[in-house]
Amino acid sequence: MKKRSIPLIIWLMSIALLGVIAMQYYFVKESYKQKSQLFDEAVNASLTAVAGKIERQEIVDFAKAQERLNQEKYKADQKKQQQKEKMLADQLKLQERIKNLQVQQFDHQQSYKEQEEQLKAAFPNAISIDNSFYETYVRRKRYQELLGFNVFTNYVDGTYIEADIEVFAKRKIPTIPSKDDSTRFVIPIMQNGQVVAIQTATLMPKVNSKIAFDIHALDKQLAEFNARRFEGAESLFDTLAIIGGKSMTILQDIEYAPELAKRPFQERLNITYLRNELAKELSKRSIVAPFNIEVRDNQSVVIYETISHKNPADQFKTARYSTNLFENDLGNAPGILSVYFPQKSFIIRDNMGYLLFPMIALLALLIGAFGYTLSIIFKQKKISEMKTDFMNNMTHEFKTPVATIMIASESLRDPEIAADGNRVNRLANIIYDENVRLGNHIERVLNIARLEKENLKIEKVNVHINAVVSNVLESMQLQLQKAGGTLNMDLEAPQDLVIGDELHLSNVFFNLVDNAIKYSKTSPNITVKSINHKGNIVVTVADKGMGMTKDQKDKIFDQFYRIPTGNVHNVKGFGLGLSYVHDIVKRLNGSIQVKSEKDKGTIFELSFPLKGTTPD
Repeated sequence: MKKRSIPLIIWLMSIALLGVIAMQYYFVKESYKQKSQLFDEAVNASLTAVAGKIERQEIVDFAKAQERLNQEKYKADQKKQQQKEKMLADQLKLQERIKNLQVQQFDHQQSYKEQEEQLKAAFPNAISIDNSFYETYVRRKRYQELLGFNVFTNYVDGTYIEADIEVFAKRKIPTIPSKDDSTRFVIPIMQNGQVVAIQTATLMPKVNSKIAFDIHALDKQLAEFNARRFEGAESLFDTLAIIGGKSMTILQDIEYAPELAKRPFQERLNITYLRNELAKELSKRSIVAPFNIEVRDNQSVVIYETISHKNPADQFKTARYSTNLFENDLGNAPGILSVYFPQKSFIIRDNMGYLLFPMIALLALLIGAFGYTLSIIFKQKKISEMKTDFMNNMTHEFKTPVATIMIASESLRDPEIAADGNRVNRLANIIYDENVRLGNHIERVLNIARLEKENLKIEKVNVHINAVVSNVLESMQLQLQKAGGTLNMDLEAPQDLVIGDELHLSNVFFNLVDNAIKYSKTSPNITVKSINHKGNIVVTVADKGMGMTKDQKDKIFDQFYRIPTGNVHNVKGFGLGLSYVHDIVKRLNGSIQVKSEKDKGTIFELSFPLKGTTPD
């Protein structure tokens, strides 16, 4: 790879990574805006619903109060009108019974509505079904496979989305009539947009059929009374309703509206009801977060608030939503309901957590892959440079013995030299030595190649380490004397029997001692020791040579790496010796450690498990 290609690759990958980051940032920003808009719409819808409920509840409460007053007035007037004819008394009694039954029916319907709201809050996708459908397809489990579900998506106001689920029968079978009037629900259980199972829920009947039947019978009797006697109307509004053919409820609403508007705003407001209903409406829309409430009248006077602002500017730092209360009053609305969400940003970010986590994970993966690719590129570049140096060194190392052999061979072709036996013998020895040197170089390269291919044959036999080290040191005495060095040998380990390969162990110690000789600036001073430690035999090879820096020490076991020798030019080799040493030691379940200081020397410490012990 060309040197100019690496910066180009880095620039292209960096631009691509920045582009991915920018796209993810834009996507997160737009998602946050959309989530914020949906949150605003949900809160505003909740406020509108609560305001409507408060107004309706006020009418119901006022109507009940008026009804109680009317009943009390009726009882007082009844004592004065005991002489009225029996028909009027019967009519009034009948109306009273109807009202009581209506109240009971209303209470029954309210109970059902509460149960239904609780069910919808727990299972928003609950589907109401009739009892005949339930008895035919749901109750009998063997026919549940005939059930099908359709999901309809409705867009409200352009952005807010409501999803409805419809249940239907895939195939018609004979219908089983309903056995009761309870209300049944099917609750589909969804996974990945598909229905995987169903549950059922049973609620009380929507309408008490007995009460409805009684009301119908009484209404029929009341109609007969009204047909026979016009004076049977209970109040003026009853009479007006009969004359005009209008509903009494409309006329009563006309009566109630002015009366309600006259009441003070504080008396019309039920704070407990307001707070509870607002929490329910927000919960229906999946907003479960702390919020603050503030109610003001039309004069901007605070009537109620759940938290006070020490600094007036603080109230503008949080999300605020407002709606009018009692908008149906004649004139301006008497109050404003406001709700604050101090942690709106955190709420939206929590809802976006399922998006942020995979995006961050993907970005981390891309950055990791980018970094790993760069490290591989630089590593390959370094290996390429080291292999180039290796080829140059190998060429030089092979060229020298080949040239020597060629010169000696040409000399042997000279008749005068060939006639001299001593000179022929000396030239033959030179050729032999150079051949051995050339063979050693080739064998060293082949051993490294075998190590890389995992096909280097290593025997596992009994080996006495002290004897192997002693033989290596004895064979290197001549080389040591040539360099003018000294050798201190202390092979005193009493236990030295290990499982290993004698040839490769000899090569290991030969390489270490050879390096100690080559990398000494002056006369080599080498110390070789062996000791026993915790079931191992430890052999140390120490010299007082040129030493290494920390950075060099971390690289000496890499293939083709050679320590720079400065002005020392007698250090030859391929940078394969220590790599070979490290691999052999590991294959024999041993360990090797290096301690070195620049210009103070180096200590190699080799540890092998003794025979019969477990490697630590």
